[in-house]
Amino acid sequence: MDMTLEVIPLPVSDIDRARDFYRDKVGFHVDIDQEVVPGLRVVQLTPPGSGCSIALGDTLWNTLPGPRPAPGSYQGLQLCVTDIEAARAELTARGLEVSEPVRYSPDDGAAFLYFKDPDGNGWAVQEYRRRAAEPLHRLLAKQAGA
Repeated sequence: MDMTLEVIPLPVSDIDRARDFYRDKVGFHVDIDQEVVPGLRVVQLTPPGSGCSIALGDTLWNTLPGPRPAPGSYQGLQLCVTDIEAARAELTARGLEVSEPVRYSPDDGAAFLYFKDPDGNGWAVQEYRRRAAEPLHRLLAKQAGA
């Protein structure tokens, strides 16, 4: 059985502020912004080129079992890009405060930059140069055919 990770609920304190941040500063596409059932508004946003989205919702957590995570409690969410310097330039041009790139080694996949959303949820952006020649969607399609 194939399983895909496609949506991650993200704890935020203000849906409109978070939607605007991820759309305007990070460049995510707004897929859904509506009350999907009475009393449950969902805002779903997807990074360009990604198969996984984030979902923001004021009462979304009431539909999920277990404890409700506090806004800002998610750390280590990760985006991948093929050029960390170009990504930093684009993000800072959008007004996002991001760290300088940190290169932990010269190996592909070892350069990162970091930012936080308005609630303090922490994100990393990883440079994975190999994806320029081997996009993830092509690799997955190849594996599925094997």
